[in-house]
Amino acid sequence: MQSFCHAGYVPEAGRPRSGVRGRRSVAGGVLGVGAVLCCAVPASAEVAAAAAAPTVQCQITDPRLAEISGLVDVGDGVLAMNDGGEEVAVHLLDPACQVIDTHTAPVDPYDPEDMAVAADGTVWLADTGDNAATRTTVALLAVRPDGTTGVHRLTYPDGPHDAEALLLAPDGTPYVVTKEVLGASGVYSPTSALVDGGTVALAKVASVNMTLTGTPGGPVGRAGQLLVTGGAVSGDGLRLALRTYTDAYVWPLAGNDVVGALSAEPVVIPLPDSPQGEAITFAADGQSLLVASEGLPSDLTRVPLTPAATAAPPAAGESPVPSFADLSSSGLSPWTSALIAAAVATVVLWIGGMLRRRP
Repeated sequence: MQSFCHAGYVPEAGRPRSGVRGRRSVAGGVLGVGAVLCCAVPASAEVAAAAAAPTVQCQITDPRLAEISGLVDVGDGVLAMNDGGEEVAVHLLDPACQVIDTHTAPVDPYDPEDMAVAADGTVWLADTGDNAATRTTVALLAVRPDGTTGVHRLTYPDGPHDAEALLLAPDGTPYVVTKEVLGASGVYSPTSALVDGGTVALAKVASVNMTLTGTPGGPVGRAGQLLVTGGAVSGDGLRLALRTYTDAYVWPLAGNDVVGALSAEPVVIPLPDSPQGEAITFAADGQSLLVASEGLPSDLTRVPLTPAATAAPPAAGESPVPSFADLSSSGLSPWTSALIAAAVATVVLWIGGMLRRRP
């Protein structure tokens, strides 16, 4: 990797910073939703049969990665990025999780959440976090092999969204996946070629439903099983994955058809219990995932992939409830569905009032 250079990124005026305070406000609000889910929503989907047990490869202890949210295995090391900060920073980790190289640029991101590497070596950072749902634009930051950087702004067709996952198709097409409290995440892609320094409209091209799996972990109880916190495409282009705080969802990928892949049933792989897991990448061998959580020390854990098979159907008496969009057909009464909707609306309003700029 070569040095980054100044990209002239103009920060959004009056914007809140990402960080622990904002995340705790959101976590508190989601806990309220989790309580509603525990009372009103039936059991969750089955997960795939277990493969080999996960193993801790090493522990990340560098204070610059206290809020790790993006990983990419590049073969001779693992690239890692922190959530937040006053400048772009990409760190290269050795097999012992020691930082052996760091490249920075005087580019002040709003809330970077995920990372991917294109076939030409360009590192893409998804500056798409928006806990308060107030941003008029989000951005993809490009760090090119020659050291230059670019800022490519994007606008949603249906208003602001918080998004923490980036999928980069083998042909370089980016897909932003939103983080939705009740599991029905939107998938958005640019309507035209990205423009360095300009703004391009996004289009919603798919949606993906996360399910209540029963896997423990994360900061927000059962609701964390529904929140998409990271994404990855394998280096060989044969698989893609999305993760929540608790599980990884893995799909086979044919060519560059990300939308088609997401329309199929995924394999659901439970992830090790962690405080706030957001980072995921496919290992260079394509046979396992690497995951990590915010907080120090953070285990960099290797999770072997299960055989390519769809998730098992629910047991008798259970019905999968992937998202609020399905409540009307899940057998719940209209009164119960309305109660959940009202509770969610109240939590969302509360979150907006509680978010504050980090000092």
